[in-house]
Amino acid sequence: MSSDWPFDPETGEILDEPAVQANVAEFTVSELSFALKKTLEDRFGYVRVRAELGRVSRPASGHVYLDLKDEKSVLAAVIWKGTAARLKIRPEQGLEVVVSGRITTYPGQSKYQLIVETMEPAGVGALMALLEERKKKLAAEGLFDESRKQELPYLPRVVGVVTSPTGAVIRDILHRLRERFPRRVLVWPVRVQGETSAAEVAAGIRGFNALGDDADSLRPDLIIVARGGGSLEDLWGFNEEEVVRAAAESAIPLISAVGHETDWTLIDHVADWRAPTPTAAAERAVPVKVELEALVADLAARKRRALMRSMTDRRARIVSASRALPRPDDVLALARQRFDSATGRLIRGLQTGARSKRAGYTAVAGRVSVRTIYQQISLQRDALARLGAQARRGIDQSLRARRDGLVSVTKLLASLSYQSVLQRGFALVRDDKDSPVHLASALAPGSRFSVEFQDGRIGATADGGEKPSRKSSKPQRSASSAQGDLF
Repeated sequence: MSSDWPFDPETGEILDEPAVQANVAEFTVSELSFALKKTLEDRFGYVRVRAELGRVSRPASGHVYLDLKDEKSVLAAVIWKGTAARLKIRPEQGLEVVVSGRITTYPGQSKYQLIVETMEPAGVGALMALLEERKKKLAAEGLFDESRKQELPYLPRVVGVVTSPTGAVIRDILHRLRERFPRRVLVWPVRVQGETSAAEVAAGIRGFNALGDDADSLRPDLIIVARGGGSLEDLWGFNEEEVVRAAAESAIPLISAVGHETDWTLIDHVADWRAPTPTAAAERAVPVKVELEALVADLAARKRRALMRSMTDRRARIVSASRALPRPDDVLALARQRFDSATGRLIRGLQTGARSKRAGYTAVAGRVSVRTIYQQISLQRDALARLGAQARRGIDQSLRARRDGLVSVTKLLASLSYQSVLQRGFALVRDDKDSPVHLASALAPGSRFSVEFQDGRIGATADGGEKPSRKSSKPQRSASSAQGDLF
């Protein structure tokens, strides 16, 4: 029987040869595609498949597209967004899983695929192998080194908690904090299980670190990442790389409190401190206020007792030392005697000095009288008068001699002055710069000059005139400059 014979679209059975010959039905592409879809979904309405995850893609729609494969075949699969959020594990390439769902077709591309409704690892061994491989990789990067871990604050001002806001974990943490030392608590609500839990936990850690660190900010001084106990699949979100790297990048000290004491996840290795339970994390976060107050009171009492003992001890040592010291009167006795002795000598010395000065004064006073003083003053006055008369005579003689010399010099100056020459009928010629002119050739034709006579000065202008003959010893002048011949 040929494989291209038609089949019954209602039952999916291949029609036999007589039926083909009697009735060959015609289908449109859509009719045939949807007939195949219905047949496949009816035949494989719900299946359970064990496979290895191949290609895994997560577009922006939130759906997950992946390949299920074994040694010989590949089955396309899709996980719708709502289902992906409820998965216990995050699909990753290479993970061996058991999925359940229904087979359907995608008529638009003539493909069949599995709509995944549940996914679980194919045994704990597969998850443990993946976990161990990831642990080695992150450890090789140094994320688990003790040297990079921070010291936890003794008494944080604000405590940030990344956990589910509706679980018992947050109630246990808040209750324990109130009992020990009430602090301000900020809760970053996240899903602690499912496909999106890892991304939300990482976002919570980074979100707390992104808050401002000024005095009025609510930026936590300590972060607690907490979740209750569960299976390896339930806690798998805290083994994801993005959670581990967010914890490693945190500038705020971080406590990991995931699961019970026997549960270990990768975030426990990178956290600055690992708490066996969420309650233990709250106990490590803050001290007990009552115990702290009692400790402070005890230290204050010890300080007071130590101070009293110190003062008593010092007082006893001072008293003991004072017994070895002399009395103040004994210390000052010698100095007081020396002072009294010096005081007596000083008084006697002053008295003796006063008597000696008085005797000398008396001896001098006998030789000195008022009459003698007046006589001395009179003699000095007469001598001063004689010296004054001599000085006046000398000054008068000097003034007469200087006056006679000045008169002689004045007469000589008048006889040598050019004004006396002008009075004898001569004239003085000056050029336009008021400088004396000695030669006629010094005045160019048309130049201005002045002639000063005995009674005043007049201006004149030089004409061409005649040049003097070389044979003549006297230059010839024009009428307008004839006065210049006087010089």
